[in-house]
Amino acid sequence: MQFTFTDSAVEQLSGLLEDGNRSLRLKYDTEGCGCVVSGVPALELIGAPDADDKQADGTPYAVWYEPRFAVFFEPNLRIDYNKERHSFSLKSDNQIYTNNLRLVK
Repeated sequence: MQFTFTDSAVEQLSGLLEDGNRSLRLKYDTEGCGCVVSGVPALELIGAPDADDKQADGTPYAVWYEPRFAVFFEPNLRIDYNKERHSFSLKSDNQIYTNNLRLVK
C-alpha cells in the first residue's frame, strides 16, 4: 500500500507526530459490524505497531496496517482533511472509503 497525505491532512497531523514517538496505523474496525466485509476504517495514533503489522510507504508519513485487511483497500490511498467539516477522509482514485475517517488518539 502507498499513502499520500494532502497538505491540509499534514497540517492537522504534524503537531501530533512531530516528536517522533508516535506513528499512524490504518485500523479496520469490524467490532459490532456483524461481518468482516462491513468494517469501518479509522486512523490510529500508536506508540508501536502490533507484531503482525506491516508498514506501508507514505508521503510524508508511513502508515502501519494489518495485512489481513489489505484486501479491502486499493494499493494507492489518499488521506485528506476537510477544515469546514473538521474530518479526515480516505479515498483512492476509484472510490471514497469514508468522508469521516476517525482519528483515534
